[in-house]
Amino acid sequence: MNSKNVVALALLVGMGAVLHTVVPGFVFGMKPDMMLTMMFLGILLFPDVRSVLLLGIATGVISALTTSFPLGQIPNMIDKPITAFLFFGIYLIIKKFNKPTLSVAILTAAGTLISGVIFLTAAYLLVGLPGAFAILFTGTVLPAMAINTVLMVILYPVAQTIGKRTKLIPASN
Repeated sequence: MNSKNVVALALLVGMGAVLHTVVPGFVFGMKPDMMLTMMFLGILLFPDVRSVLLLGIATGVISALTTSFPLGQIPNMIDKPITAFLFFGIYLIIKKFNKPTLSVAILTAAGTLISGVIFLTAAYLLVGLPGAFAILFTGTVLPAMAINTVLMVILYPVAQTIGKRTKLIPASN
């Protein structure tokens, strides 16, 4: 992994941190996780195991530092690396389909769903939930799926074009 990739990934994590910080918690302190969008974008632009590992760990730590969920630090640090690798695995399976916008939308929705389930399950098992699982899921995870999917459909083509023009990402992506 070269330094340009690390800088690009750090910028994505930084933008995700800002989004994660400014979005207010609204269902028992939970909020849609906009940081996932940036993590997924980084995985799509730099699809290699080291980048996925770096993104998963960095996103988990930053999410833990900026969470509004009561005692949500450990569930965030569990959720993000697992979600990153599951997202990457699904990406490797469906990347052969030549419908990039549709694939990115499906991947983002699935990744957000996976992340929400992992986070809520980890929180339930480790620290307890401040409300019913179903309420937290429908009030936070489902809206986050919609928001993250729309954001990704807008951001991915722009990021891909900029990355290719600046030769930051390979032309094969």
